[in-house]
Amino acid sequence: MRFALDAMGGDFAPNAVVQGALDAINKSSKPLNLILVGDETAIRSELAGRENDAIEIVHTDEVVTMDDKGSKVLKSKPNSSLVRGIRMVKEGRADGFISAGHTGAIMSTTLLSLGRIPGVRRPALAAYFPTEKRGKILCDVGVNPDAKPEHLVQFALMASHYYDHVEGFAAPKIGLINIGTEPSKGSELYVETYKLLSEMPNFVGNIEGRHLLTSEADVLICDGFVGNTLLKFAESWITFFADEIKDKINEKLSYKIGAGLMKPIFDDLKVKYDYEEHGGTPLLGVNGISIVCHGSSGPKSIMNSIFLGQKCIENNLIEDTQKSLAIHFGH
Repeated sequence: MRFALDAMGGDFAPNAVVQGALDAINKSSKPLNLILVGDETAIRSELAGRENDAIEIVHTDEVVTMDDKGSKVLKSKPNSSLVRGIRMVKEGRADGFISAGHTGAIMSTTLLSLGRIPGVRRPALAAYFPTEKRGKILCDVGVNPDAKPEHLVQFALMASHYYDHVEGFAAPKIGLINIGTEPSKGSELYVETYKLLSEMPNFVGNIEGRHLLTSEADVLICDGFVGNTLLKFAESWITFFADEIKDKINEKLSYKIGAGLMKPIFDDLKVKYDYEEHGGTPLLGVNGISIVCHGSSGPKSIMNSIFLGQKCIENNLIEDTQKSLAIHFGH
C-alpha cells in the first residue's frame, strides 16, 4: 500500500511525521510505501542518515497554517502539502492520506477533492474512546454542528461500519447521546432521531452523559457541536487529572514511595488512555481514505494512523459502507 503523509502538518512536523513514517515501515508486516509531502529540505534534514527506499519525497512550497480558512485552502494554497497529498489520492497515486494539520482544511479539501460516497448526505468524524472493555466510538465530533435527524442516522451507520471494520467487533450497539433516557427527551432533533434509530436492530436507546463510558452502546451518536464539546472536555480532563496526581505525589515523601509502588498501574493506564496508541480517525462518508490526526500527534500516533489506513483498505471500509447505505436508504 502507498500512503501520502502531510509532512508539514501538526505541532511537531516534520520530525514526528518522518519518524512515524520510518517506524511504520520498520514495524509493518506487509509491504508499505510512503510519500512525504512538504518542504524537501526540511524532510531530508530529518531523514539524514536514515534514508529508506520505501519513502518518496514530493516537494511543496506552501504550508497550511491554523490561520488559514479551511474552506479556502484548496484554491488559496494549491501547492501546499495538505492539498497535494489529498490530490494524490484522487489521482490514484496514493491509497490514502494522513495529516495532523488543520482539521477544517483536511475535511474541506477531502470533501471537495474526493467527493462523498454515493448516498452520503454529510461526512462525519468519529473519535475512539478507550474504556474498561472494548472502547467506544463517538460520532460526530465536529464536522456537523448543525445536523438533521437523517444525518445522525447516517452517522450511526457509518460509525458502526468503522467500529466493525477497524476495531474488529461486529454488530456494534448504537446509543443516542441525550439528556435523559426517555424517547421524548431532548430537542426536536434528538426526538426525531430517536424515532428513526428505533428502526435499526442494534439501537439501545438514549444514553445520558454520566453513562457514556459504561453503557452497553459501542457507538455513541450526536451532532458535531455536542460531540466536539465532549471530546475536548475529555482531553482537558485527562490532562488536568494527571497533573493533579503529579502535584499530590510531590507533596510528601510517603506519597512518592507509594507512587513508586503504583508505577506499573500508572504505566498501564497511561498506555490504555493514550490517544497516540490509536492514531487518528478516517473522515467517514468521503470516497477515499483521509485520516485526521490530533494536532499534537507524535511519531507513535503517525505510525498508528498509517496502520489504521491499512485496516480501512484491507477490510473494504468504503465499499461496505456504500453497500449498507444503499440498502438502508435505497441509493
